[in-house]
Amino acid sequence: MQNHNPIQGNTLYLWYLGHPVAPILVGDLNLVMSARGVSLRYDAGWLNTGFPLSEDLPLVDIEFFPREKDTAAGAVDDARPDRWGEKIIRLLDRPARLSILEFLYYTGDDRFGALGVSTSREVYLPRHIGPLPQLSDVDAVHTVVRKVMAGEQIGERCKRLIAPGVTMGGARPKALFQLDGAEWILKFAEEEMSSESLIEHAAMTLAAKAEINVAVTRPIKLEKGVAVAIKRFDRFNNKLRRHVLSANVAFKAAGVEISYPNLSLLLRRKGVAEDQLYTSQMHELFRRLIFNILIDNTDDHEKNHVLLVTDSQHYELAPAFDVLPVSHSLGYQAMVVGKQGAESTIDNALSMATAYWLTPQAAVDEARKVARVVDSWQNHFAEKGLGAAVLDALSTHIDRPFLLKQRQALLQQA
Repeated sequence: MQNHNPIQGNTLYLWYLGHPVAPILVGDLNLVMSARGVSLRYDAGWLNTGFPLSEDLPLVDIEFFPREKDTAAGAVDDARPDRWGEKIIRLLDRPARLSILEFLYYTGDDRFGALGVSTSREVYLPRHIGPLPQLSDVDAVHTVVRKVMAGEQIGERCKRLIAPGVTMGGARPKALFQLDGAEWILKFAEEEMSSESLIEHAAMTLAAKAEINVAVTRPIKLEKGVAVAIKRFDRFNNKLRRHVLSANVAFKAAGVEISYPNLSLLLRRKGVAEDQLYTSQMHELFRRLIFNILIDNTDDHEKNHVLLVTDSQHYELAPAFDVLPVSHSLGYQAMVVGKQGAESTIDNALSMATAYWLTPQAAVDEARKVARVVDSWQNHFAEKGLGAAVLDALSTHIDRPFLLKQRQALLQQA
């Protein structure tokens, strides 16, 4: 890794890496000092043969400015590192300037999605980290992660073990590694002996029982504690890359309120129509909402929902990720649920059933299906290796009267 700043001036270059062996120049990225952000201007070649990266970046020859301070224009904002990635860049790379432009560059070639950032417009020259660590390296990676969390100095040989750009959002410590010929994200617990990773694995696999398409997870035993590995869903067919949009960018591009019903309407308007896929995905999104409510996952913010963009510029709901009980008993979700705002109630979710292309009775049936699965959460979590003390702590939130009564009310209607 470099300790100097390779960025000359205030411009970098955005490339599309759907086929990484044949990168395509998208356009110029310019630092906008008044907004502390980054703008995009499409290259003439991309205007002729490319596609709009998001709905607020149509194929026209103008400079697109960021809508808010400390952001990048449209879909480019999703190419930035998450909070953990920013922490790595600040500690390991220590660039002389810490603007959004620097963060975009130092995120590196392994960033989420299919966009890349280069110091050259003639050839794709990203910031390279090196070969990904293997399963045998996980304890060494964990050591580096602990040092980053403590703000300690890290030797040059160890820096290659950790990449800053593997997810769109979140502050959980994480790294990228190679497993079974695929790329996986390795997420560590905040504390060494915490059960957080096993809880996430248990919650994700429980969601799958509720007919929710989830990212593949597996627990990884460490010398001290357990991590959870999540298989990347933005890579496919031997490392081809998928263009993706966070719901955060998609909402802002469409100019709509951040809400579950509006995410469903985006799928209706921009989804894949073949075999009514968009309809089934709207139904699944409703099940995700019900699951999040009943499992007490109130960290379901707009960066924890992702849309895959097809070659024909349609949207598909990406596999669910970061699904686990937050155990704060807040009583409200991170996004608007229904007519009662973000209130964590089934009635609130049912109030907007038509937004998911569901009749009132069909919505109740979907909610009951999820409630039946969540009702077995303790047995499922125990099967995944979580002990009685952890289950007891979780039950004070998941089985508290506010949620338990809602769950039981659905089951009694069967």
